[in-house]
Amino acid sequence: MILWDGCVTWDRNEKCCQAVEVPCGTRMNYLGHLFLSGDDPLVIVGNFMADAVKGGRLDRFPAQVVKGIRLHRAIDSFTDTHPAQRAGRERVRAHAGRYSGVVMDLFFDYLLAEQWSRLHATPLPEFASRMYTLLNANKDSMDERTRQMLHYMAKGDWLTGYARLDGIGQALAGLARRVPEGHVMVGAETVLAEHIADYREEFMGFIADIAVHTAPMR
Repeated sequence: MILWDGCVTWDRNEKCCQAVEVPCGTRMNYLGHLFLSGDDPLVIVGNFMADAVKGGRLDRFPAQVVKGIRLHRAIDSFTDTHPAQRAGRERVRAHAGRYSGVVMDLFFDYLLAEQWSRLHATPLPEFASRMYTLLNANKDSMDERTRQMLHYMAKGDWLTGYARLDGIGQALAGLARRVPEGHVMVGAETVLAEHIADYREEFMGFIADIAVHTAPMR
């Protein structure tokens, strides 16, 4: 099932992100957001940088960047309320507590990477390389924190790293060191492994739903 041939939570009700390194409202599903961005380079850039853009006054940005920012916000809103996201959060909440939303972001990116060949015509390593190149070419449009994050993302090849369960574990351990009481996230990937069939089924329903929901916005 290829959804298209072209070019990925933080629960808004869980007030948990106070550390400087993870600003409140930041989402962790980078692969999912890029997957849903479509082909337009500036829409991709807007979607990628949207967490750093606050408020509704977007007239300082080009129209296609604004389109990407709005797409990003629509993805976040849809994801937060989807039954698959809610079910997954509840399943991991006993392990991750108030960070269950951000853990689910990483779980969904793992599942997207795992199922990539079913969902996208371009191999994941090629897609990731193209995204790093495109985003770096437009980094002057981004704030300093987003540029720094992009540097480490490309250097560490985060997008293909999501395809490995140990990669998700490493991402959770790294994040846990940077947020208050983040230790609860360490090892949460074991919940994903234990319930992988349920997570896969829920994710495939979710990704089909969100692809349809966001198609008019790309």
